[in-house]
Amino acid sequence: MAQPMWLHDVMGAYTNILVHDIFSPPVASRNYAYTSIAAYEAARHLNPNFVSLGGQLNGLSAVPEPEKGLEYCYELAAIKAMLTTGKKFIFSENDFTAFEKSMMEKVDQLHIPKEVHDRSIAYGEAVAKHIMAWADGDNYKQSRSFSKFTIDLKNPSRWRTTPPAFMDAIEPHWNQIRPMSLDSAGQYKPIPHTPFDTTANSPFMKEAMEVYNTGKNLTEEQNLIANYWDCNPYKLNVTGHAMHATKKITPGGHWMSITRIAGIKANSDFVTTAYSYAITSIALFDGFISCWDEKFRSNLIRPESVINQYIDEDWQPLLQTPPFPEYTSGHSVISAASAVALASVYGENFAFTDSTEVRFGLPVREFPSFEAACQEAAISRLYGGIHYQPAITNGVEQGKKIGNHILNTIRFKK
Repeated sequence: MAQPMWLHDVMGAYTNILVHDIFSPPVASRNYAYTSIAAYEAARHLNPNFVSLGGQLNGLSAVPEPEKGLEYCYELAAIKAMLTTGKKFIFSENDFTAFEKSMMEKVDQLHIPKEVHDRSIAYGEAVAKHIMAWADGDNYKQSRSFSKFTIDLKNPSRWRTTPPAFMDAIEPHWNQIRPMSLDSAGQYKPIPHTPFDTTANSPFMKEAMEVYNTGKNLTEEQNLIANYWDCNPYKLNVTGHAMHATKKITPGGHWMSITRIAGIKANSDFVTTAYSYAITSIALFDGFISCWDEKFRSNLIRPESVINQYIDEDWQPLLQTPPFPEYTSGHSVISAASAVALASVYGENFAFTDSTEVRFGLPVREFPSFEAACQEAAISRLYGGIHYQPAITNGVEQGKKIGNHILNTIRFKK
């Protein structure tokens, strides 16, 4: 039978495409979620203890079932469902098609009887068709024509564009995308941020000074942590008048990589591997919707803008400030939600070596648990100079609530 590693290979190839095509973090989370759920819905038939997500996730009707009494290779069906669904959401279809061809050549080495092979491919395609139709109803297509975000420069507390690219706000209407498990984007609305007040020694300015002083006195380890978790899919490098972009993995892509690492270390079987990708991607998807709902509601100015205007006009954060409002921290929300999801699969104290960023020139990092990785990812945004502490602390709490909500409302097993 097909190996769980094949699922990992598909996900790895898919991440490479998402990096190449430069999807924003929220949009990448959508790509991961539908692709992973398609794989899970086909793979779950390998173990009768796993159940469909149809009728559980918002808007997902009953997923097609295989014909009773007939033989299927559900691993092949899952891979086909994953490949077919994933291709729907990318630009570089030719590259992914070439990868699919190489995967099918591996399948041929299994010598699956032709009727079983064809039946399994057809079932995978049927699942993919159902998932893709479900995705069409999540309001994403409609949101492509929504209005651009209007910057309120008259209000000094509001977000404004930041150097070096001064990009428009990314996905300001993401809270209008249909969540998967949440009843609304604002279900786990965090407590308000510290009131904007530029008076000397105000609580808000103390938070800004913390960012400023931390950035000026970073240790070597803090510098490494900030860069390790940067996960900026479009880092703009400026040299004089010349600019070029460096493409990197998204924050969600980093957690999907951790999912792969955990599955390999745990020697997970095929269906558990598909399950781990599905639950983690749902956490990412709903986490970004919840976080973006708050970002564009509170519309808080970034530390870089505050520090340059009120403290030190020459100060620069270690990392490039992302092009969207400050509160809450996306890294904190989605890392906490993902850590809860992964701990439900592999355990609270699952230690692992994270090699995700090696391809980008950074060393491996060791973590005693998913929670430890979450906490490091969260605090990295203070070290990077792009978040005040409350966005981090409250973002982690927001993400944990989302992760636990998924565990309490979505049933993967009987």
